[in-house]
Amino acid sequence: MSDSLPPIDAPRPETSGKRAGGVQSLDRAFALLEIMAEAGGEASLSQLADASGLPLPTIHRIIRTLVGNGYVRQLPSRRYALGPRLIGLGDKASQMMSTWARPHLAQLVEDLGETANLAMLDGDKVIYVAQVPSPHAMRMFTEVGRRVLPHSAGVGKALLSQLTDEEALATVQRTGMPAATDRTIVDPDTFVAELHRIRKDGFAIDDGEQEIGVRCVAVPVDGAPSGMAVSVSGPEARVHWDFVSRAAPIVQRCATALAADLNNQG
Repeated sequence: MSDSLPPIDAPRPETSGKRAGGVQSLDRAFALLEIMAEAGGEASLSQLADASGLPLPTIHRIIRTLVGNGYVRQLPSRRYALGPRLIGLGDKASQMMSTWARPHLAQLVEDLGETANLAMLDGDKVIYVAQVPSPHAMRMFTEVGRRVLPHSAGVGKALLSQLTDEEALATVQRTGMPAATDRTIVDPDTFVAELHRIRKDGFAIDDGEQEIGVRCVAVPVDGAPSGMAVSVSGPEARVHWDFVSRAAPIVQRCATALAADLNNQG
């Protein structure tokens, strides 16, 4: 892994303490954790310094505190990695997200009759964080907690459409673009054109690209506190193209309502 990382998009830690109500040390600690996450879960001190713009003594001090509390661990290579205490926080956050999302997903199932999902980016992959199943005997089921590559999933394409073309391509270049089926998009230029269509139309489609015989309509949850997407999926026999045309605006309304609900929590 290279010892340099692009700067994070959030306000730089050295200035973030000037934000109203901000606590500079906390801003900096969270920024360093996010840099590690973006680097695949671990980073060297020089990577942290390059990406954050912070002086090494400041990084040392923050990292020592994070290590002492279990949020970061030092590897034998002397690099630093995300620590085990973050697992419990992530699990609890996922449970809360599922609780908040479930009424919206249940409404989607009532409106459309197919399985509804909520997914988020987890590093370079997509993780399913909530689901309400279809009442049909033959239905789609994706285990909550499952991680998939983003290029072949409707929710993955919806999530990557929220990034710039360059950021989305960098993501799929890191993960690779293997063909899950003969419909999977494996060409980067074709994939970028698909992202442009998603941004224009406001929804993504998985047309049997992750699993043969399954079609999915997915919408990014614009304005949510973190990147996420909602979807409905089912067998092609029921999720035909007329269904897609009818479902897209309903899923879009669900995404808008979910974003508003999440932003109003607490």
